[in-house]
Amino acid sequence: MWLSDGWRTIGREGWDAPRYWERIDDEWFEMTLGGLRPLNPGEPVTHLSYYEANAYAAWTGRRLPTEAEWEWAASDLPIGGNFVDSGRLHPAPAPVGQGLKQLFGDVWEGTGSAYLPYPGYQAPTGALGEYNGKFMSNQIVLRGGSCATPANHLRPSYRNFFYPHERWQFMGFRLAEDAI
Repeated sequence: MWLSDGWRTIGREGWDAPRYWERIDDEWFEMTLGGLRPLNPGEPVTHLSYYEANAYAAWTGRRLPTEAEWEWAASDLPIGGNFVDSGRLHPAPAPVGQGLKQLFGDVWEGTGSAYLPYPGYQAPTGALGEYNGKFMSNQIVLRGGSCATPANHLRPSYRNFFYPHERWQFMGFRLAEDAI
């Protein structure tokens, strides 16, 4: 199920696949920082808008996690993953095994939450307060960093933001469902 703004966006932009995917002779390829290569179905899908991620989640009967759910899930996990420091510069397939994987690095994870200040936040006066405040309108929260993020920038509360119609660099998502 597409949100109406998302449906208008894909129609206006002519999207029919994730950004940087290209179909050649009935095979899918992906443009990477290392050039065009065959699509690896084991790697996370990236360069998506919030609308695409939300529509896929709805199609599967699930949803995107809230920012609070993401932070709670990540709070006791070590900061580890595929970051810019590795030199790979492309998301890797998830490691085999039980439990949450790849919360940090590989892809910025879109959430279902609007980018708003934390409770009790007071904007500083001057340029910094103005800079932070102007982004707290009509934007969606991203979490976890990506394969283009330095590892020393990350902590469980680290957040980024983007407009829902933008296909942010290395933006992916994870699915959530209610425990009930």
